[in-house]
Amino acid sequence: MNSMYGSFASVYDPFMEDVDYSGWKKFIVTKLRENGIRDGLVCELGCGTGTMTELLASAGYDMIGIDSSVDMLEAAQEKKIVSGHDILYLEQDMRDFELYGTVRAIVSVCDCMNYLLEEEGLLQTFRWVNNYLDPEGIFLFDMNTEEKYRRIGESTIAENRKEGSFIWQNSFDEQEKINEYDLTLFIPENDGRQRPKEYDDWETDDRIFRKTEEVHLEKAYPPETVIRLLEEAGMRFERMYDGYTDRTATKGSQRIVYLARENGKKTEKGV
Repeated sequence: MNSMYGSFASVYDPFMEDVDYSGWKKFIVTKLRENGIRDGLVCELGCGTGTMTELLASAGYDMIGIDSSVDMLEAAQEKKIVSGHDILYLEQDMRDFELYGTVRAIVSVCDCMNYLLEEEGLLQTFRWVNNYLDPEGIFLFDMNTEEKYRRIGESTIAENRKEGSFIWQNSFDEQEKINEYDLTLFIPENDGRQRPKEYDDWETDDRIFRKTEEVHLEKAYPPETVIRLLEEAGMRFERMYDGYTDRTATKGSQRIVYLARENGKKTEKGV
């Protein structure tokens, strides 16, 4: 997992600008407050470049961000310097993360849990979540569904921006329920130069681009499997939402937000 989001980290935010982070934050904060969590420690698993971590910090929570990508965490640290928020970032695999104590809530957005390709990895993550939640603390996370991956199917997306260009080739294995996207990035390594005006009256882009390739795999889990694993980890499943809305998830939902609660730890360490 730590090889994911390497070069992509440098252009991740511009390419994710269509994500409604502010709307997601409003939903998360509402659910936290409905459960009596208006302040205190909150941890984000798979925090990436820290966009949601920063938004939750601005809402008054003491944030901890965990991610396995050094490149993503470096981008998060840069945001932290600008915002001045006192956020603790940790480079850890969410299947085996460690905190200094318990927290009031744990959240995870942008289908991070889909990157866990085996049930055992998902279960292990859920066990650690249960272990580090305060009594009755809540776990709020989203997952892409099989319906979403099936709709994307075999497709190619290409985009060219000033921050760089990318080609996204997607495929979905119906039998294994694995979605694969091969990402080819062209990232400028210099700012480019302008042709001297005495030679002609037009400008040219002399930037040098570095080509990198990344392969990302995500797995679609049936909701009943996710619920079973949550309960096996010791948590109490409470509700599934259709994306970041108050509507109950259906078979047609493309993104499901799960709400579960700490329900008594099985052992002292929770695993």
